[in-house]
Amino acid sequence: MAAAPLDRDFGKRIDHVVHAAIEERRVVGGVILVAQHGQTLYRRAFGLADREQGKPTAEDAIFRLSSVTKPIVAAAALALVEAGSLALHDPVAKFVPEFRPRMLDGEEPAITVRQLLTHTAGLAYGFAQSAGNAYERACVSDGLDQPGLSMADNLARIASVPLAYEPGTRWGYSVAMDLLGEIMARATGVSLPDIVDNVIVGPLGMSDSGFVVRDEKRLAVPYADDPSGPARMGEHHLVPFGDGLISLAPARTFNPASFPSGGAGMNGSAGDVLKFLETIRTGGGPVIRPETVRAMTTDAIHGIETTRAGWGWGLGFAVLRDPTAAQTPQAVGTWRWGGVYGHSWFVDPTRDLTVVSLTNTSIAGMAGAFPDAVRDAIYGV
Repeated sequence: MAAAPLDRDFGKRIDHVVHAAIEERRVVGGVILVAQHGQTLYRRAFGLADREQGKPTAEDAIFRLSSVTKPIVAAAALALVEAGSLALHDPVAKFVPEFRPRMLDGEEPAITVRQLLTHTAGLAYGFAQSAGNAYERACVSDGLDQPGLSMADNLARIASVPLAYEPGTRWGYSVAMDLLGEIMARATGVSLPDIVDNVIVGPLGMSDSGFVVRDEKRLAVPYADDPSGPARMGEHHLVPFGDGLISLAPARTFNPASFPSGGAGMNGSAGDVLKFLETIRTGGGPVIRPETVRAMTTDAIHGIETTRAGWGWGLGFAVLRDPTAAQTPQAVGTWRWGGVYGHSWFVDPTRDLTVVSLTNTSIAGMAGAFPDAVRDAIYGV
């Protein structure tokens, strides 16, 4: 049975949400795309890509993708698994033997590729913890700051901090994808940016996307939440998030010495993100096989809770277990995530529905009233 089509007024409801966010000075600018049954039914660029210059946001604007990078790198990793370059059960030590983090008691447990993909490896993110945490003290980069920092230096810093839990026993959002990116590079002898270009970007025609900015003139200026309205980011900007702080250095993406962050390092357009998500939704070709897509989009951490009620985790993003607990109109099996520079996306496979919302406003574009209102406008709730 074909999925029920969206009602004809959903676009007007999204327009209302966007208008309110701009008028209330919560979001500066962005692009929203909504596709169903493979057809783009709604597309809108809104607000300003550069507020100070009065530059409107164009539909082909390029954004710092932050964690929208994760599913793209995860798909590239799974393509390497299909090719036999690595396996989900491979231990990290097979490829990065110098990375030897320990538990508090001194035990040195094995960490696998699968645990990196599912964020069950015992690692963490500094911004997801309270100020003064061990990652902060060790100067670990979450892949969003410290321009010029090398992968070797950052991995040494990560390994110096005791694991947060025994791998495989809990879930913790983390720098795992950065480590996975290094594993991918060592397994193939090809840099992570080139792997992603060869396996994902090239085959899908994602001409705006990569670990470099393809066209700096189209790159949106980043802004951050502030009580007086979004503030233009400087060289280094700290954005409150929960009990912690997200450390952002927008110029990082222009420094070729910055390690390629598999968790947060890409740039791209909403159109390219939609191409990628639609490729996965429709079976993965020519990137990965349908059986790999099924594994990627299925809850892979049964019995383990995430920090988001009702959501599990697949091989690269969150997967919806319980819509009631999650307080969402989306169907069981929906997969989603976002990015701290101000992004949100989801795929509801039961409705053949894919939604991409990229903004230049951190955190308002990623979490809270705006992305929730966009979602609810689409579902008419």
